[in-house]
Amino acid sequence: MRLRSPLLSLLLLVAACAQALAAAPVYYDVPKGSHPHDVAADPAPGGPVYYTAQHAGKLGILDPKSGRIDEVPLGARSSPHGVIVGPDGAAWITDSGRNALIRFDPATRKLTEWPLPADAGNANLNTATFDRRGRLWFTGQSGIYGRLDPATGTVRVWPAPGGRGPYGITTTPAGDVWYCSLAGSHIAQIDVDTGRATVVAPPTAQQGARRVWSDSRGRIWVSYWNTGHVGRYDPATRSWKEWRLPGSARVYSVWVDPDDVVWLTEWIGNAIVRFDPATEKFTPYPSNRDGANVRQMLGRKGEAWGAESGTDRLVMVPAS
Repeated sequence: MRLRSPLLSLLLLVAACAQALAAAPVYYDVPKGSHPHDVAADPAPGGPVYYTAQHAGKLGILDPKSGRIDEVPLGARSSPHGVIVGPDGAAWITDSGRNALIRFDPATRKLTEWPLPADAGNANLNTATFDRRGRLWFTGQSGIYGRLDPATGTVRVWPAPGGRGPYGITTTPAGDVWYCSLAGSHIAQIDVDTGRATVVAPPTAQQGARRVWSDSRGRIWVSYWNTGHVGRYDPATRSWKEWRLPGSARVYSVWVDPDDVVWLTEWIGNAIVRFDPATEKFTPYPSNRDGANVRQMLGRKGEAWGAESGTDRLVMVPAS
């Protein structure tokens, strides 16, 4: 048997250490008491990263180059839950405290608000996504989903099949809109013309579907909060595939990056988890603090971003 030379062994060790350092999470402190809930990175490399400071009633803005944090008050009773970056480059917020949808213009710093209709009740707004016609679809855990047309300012709300639970929501490359129901343990496709939702149940019962995200092929990835799985539904074949995360797991969110790698947040392991569908390998990135409680994940090419609601930090894992 041929033995490695000491020099080759040293070079391999250095390469392994460099690779580990390149993939190491990077942390950014936000003001104490912010309780950052959701996070969204502007698609431009090095662009701002937004987060919802849920307990402070503010929209947070991180400059990742300098580490500078700016927080914008959203108004009385604000309790922002979700944030996404829209096709217009603005930050769009679902504010459960104000029962309203809010747009933040980064160029003018202007806030524009669309309250929900009075008959919608307290929706407990959750998450939002844009369809391919520039309309914003959103979920409310109290049992509704809805649509805002920014061009007209019209907000419509529909009762969700099965009542309470609508949570995560996503748009496929073809423009289809899907949401999931945490309490209802299902996913549903919204007809963007009629507003009607059609329920699709995962094979695992009572799984607690919490977040959804589409990959580049329009397949719907689902995080199972109750049972610790990640599921994938293919609308083209109407077929499911499910994977159980190692050990005990509670899977909060799912995000699929531009390379179709799947990213999950797992609370019992206190980690962000990378899942490669090609190899079916799970790679955990545990937080360096207890009780991180990373909720929604979003990101951009080469960067997976999350918000540690339990430690008042944002976290970025290199995704290359």
